Amino acid sequence: MQEAAYFLTLQIVYRVDLFSRRRYRDILADSLNNCIEHKGMNVFSYVIMTNHIYMSASDEHKNLRKVLGEMKTHTSKKFIKSIFSEPESRREWMLKLFSHAAFRHKRNENDQFRAHENQAEECFSPSFRFQRIKYIHENPVEAEIVAREEDYLYSSARECAGLKGHINVRVLILYSLMS
Repeated sequence: MQEAAYFLTLQIVYRVDLFSRRRYRDILADSLNNCIEHKGMNVFSYVIMTNHIYMSASDEHKNLRKVLGEMKTHTSKKFIKSIFSEPESRREWMLKLFSHAAFRHKRNENDQFRAHENQAEECFSPSFRFQRIKYIHENPVEAEIVAREEDYLYSSARECAGLKGHINVRVLILYSLMS
């Protein structure tokens, strides 16, 4: 997983609805924007759902796996800080699950938020990339959260519709040409 664009699924362990709270979505969006601005990551499309993230991305330095690993570490620390420092009615329950997930994997010291697998699929052609972008953008509509793709605030579908989004998407030319 290095040079090409990839369709990625990042899941929260035990399908915990971490991203049902705006502050956790904002932590993730800030972290992705940092990777875009300072680490050479390109995000072509994304959607942040309640317990998983879909995105298509690449890395200018041909090391997307490393950038994603750094992003996961950074966001995990921020999530823990937020869980402890801000009101959270699910604090004990979430921490118990995250701690249990970490206990099951030797490479974790404390808590684990995301499943280790990124479930990466290479976007080997423009038509496949388009299919994946469309799938990403349709997710909130399929989940009946919104009626129109561009109405979901944490999706690159907003940029496709000329609206402001939360993540600095780099390339949306393919989507606009094929829709």
